[in-house]
Amino acid sequence: MATIIPTLTTLAPASSIVASATPSCTTAAPDKYGYVPPDSCNANYGFYPNWEDNTAFAVAFGLSTVAHLAQAIILKQKFCWVIVMGASWECICFIARALGARDQQQAAYVTVSTLLFLLAPIWINAFIYMIVARLVHLVIPQRRVAGISAQWLAKIFVIFDVMCFIIQAAGGGMLASDNADTSKLGQHIYMVGIGIQLGCVVVFLVIHGLFYRELSLNARIGKQETRTRWLKPLCWVVYIVLVLIVVRVIFRLVEFGGGANSNNVVLRHEEFQLYLDALPMLIALVLLNVVHPGQVLKGPGANFPSAKVKWWHGR
Repeated sequence: MATIIPTLTTLAPASSIVASATPSCTTAAPDKYGYVPPDSCNANYGFYPNWEDNTAFAVAFGLSTVAHLAQAIILKQKFCWVIVMGASWECICFIARALGARDQQQAAYVTVSTLLFLLAPIWINAFIYMIVARLVHLVIPQRRVAGISAQWLAKIFVIFDVMCFIIQAAGGGMLASDNADTSKLGQHIYMVGIGIQLGCVVVFLVIHGLFYRELSLNARIGKQETRTRWLKPLCWVVYIVLVLIVVRVIFRLVEFGGGANSNNVVLRHEEFQLYLDALPMLIALVLLNVVHPGQVLKGPGANFPSAKVKWWHGR
């Protein structure tokens, strides 16, 4: 019986599975799209990837990417390059997945789609941190929340996000190994990275709640200077996106926690990856299209002062 180990494919939208080359496994004859049973030596997938679903996600992510790029230019929001990166990585991931569904023996599609699928949500996560930090700087008179200044709020959480990115990228890279021990170590490293990400998101949810409470209090007592009908909707979109990220992270923890073997039902069904990872991230991107932060972040205080300006004022 072949040993099933998770590789980049198992982490990809299709939670693909690669059978390690052990003496007991056999090389199967691929069908017209390259599919072979998951326990075969030449298997790249633990399921039959759905071309239609992956193509639909590629188109949807592509449309959101174009919209985010246009909104960033029209609304003059330079920091929105972050969300454009996240959306474009998701789009490229699903293009590779759709191509892979028609050429399942091509390992390059598996590698590219998996890495992008694993890492793209971290860009979306970072974008949310940047939005809230800028909102604190814009609408809170003291420009701080929970005792943390707006600029430090952005720095702290973005630094943690970058750390999660590096850890998850390292783990994802090791998952590509044909060596079972290396692949298993990569799985554990990835879980550490995603666990840290979950902790950061939960803490940030609390901080965002404190920000929203102070925002509401200032509005009641007339201290709220920035008045726009998009402010509170944007705050609620931030809540929803953070919850969607939590759903996605918990799913990944459950997926990897179930072990890399044929008994792990998550690795045998593509639908789990599509609807508990890809769909939440697509909803998040579309919500940020509908209620774009550029509709709120306008005028004085909408952006952090540059280091050059702060140096000049300190003279």
